[in-house]
Amino acid sequence: MSATIIDGKAIAARIRGEVARDVEAFTRETGRVPGLATVLVGGDPASAVYVAGKQRACAEVGMAPFDRRLGAEASFDQVAEELEGLNADRAVSGVLLQLPLPDHLDGTTLTGMVSPDKDVDGLTPVNAGLLALARPGLRPCTPSGVIELLADAAVELEGCEAVVVGRSNLFGKPMAQLLLAQNATVTMCHSRTRDLREVCARADVLIAAVGRPRIIKGDFVKPGAVVIDVGMNRLTPEEAQNKSGLVGDVDYAAVSQIASAITPVPGGVGPMTIALLLRNTLQAARYHAQLEAGFSEARLEAGFSEMDPGTS
Repeated sequence: MSATIIDGKAIAARIRGEVARDVEAFTRETGRVPGLATVLVGGDPASAVYVAGKQRACAEVGMAPFDRRLGAEASFDQVAEELEGLNADRAVSGVLLQLPLPDHLDGTTLTGMVSPDKDVDGLTPVNAGLLALARPGLRPCTPSGVIELLADAAVELEGCEAVVVGRSNLFGKPMAQLLLAQNATVTMCHSRTRDLREVCARADVLIAAVGRPRIIKGDFVKPGAVVIDVGMNRLTPEEAQNKSGLVGDVDYAAVSQIASAITPVPGGVGPMTIALLLRNTLQAARYHAQLEAGFSEARLEAGFSEMDPGTS
């Protein structure tokens, strides 16, 4: 059996097309253009590439990009002042502080300074709390992208056993919350999990996000499971046995012969992150427009049920 490949590039392109059409309509109706501000501190090459991609994607869908850059020596107060200015800027719908920050800066505290209604990364304590309570809010982009991939592949999450390998605040924890909201039964694995292979082999949906090359082997996967590979690891071309040197957390060659569906690396989860970032920015722009129009009940709807999945 050979797994169906879940094409993240194609799904992300569709979402970006939908966002572009909706941005055009929003701008025509409101007279305002959604704006995304990225804040880059220091000159980390990978971060610079990511920010450039976000800025380019923003312009491609008709949004206004705001590129803010501070030197690696910038103080906590300087970064905080930049964020406060963007929070107050009516032209800016969403604010993204690119991580990681230089070692002398507290990324968690600074991220928490982004206004929750402009937190298009979905990482502030307010939005994390709204997610935990199954209330409308801005959701982290990569976990939301995984939900989109599963929906496009017609994966029935209700009642399924889902295993998330990795418990980071950026991905693993919000991924588990989103799966719970879809009425999946969720197990989270981490560095202290006993017999990782046995736990993973129970999963109907297995999601790997630990940053360890090919840690998920063929015998970790139940026949017919859906496997989502969030990992992005760089090896030498010789080690990876490909030209780019990029590999995921899943042993693709082995697992693709066992799973019913799988995401490739690259071209699976990665393209979804920016697509959902653009959707979040438009969502935030709509919220701000509602507030300015005098709607006291304006809310950050996210296509996410208010039902508390922990009630039964």
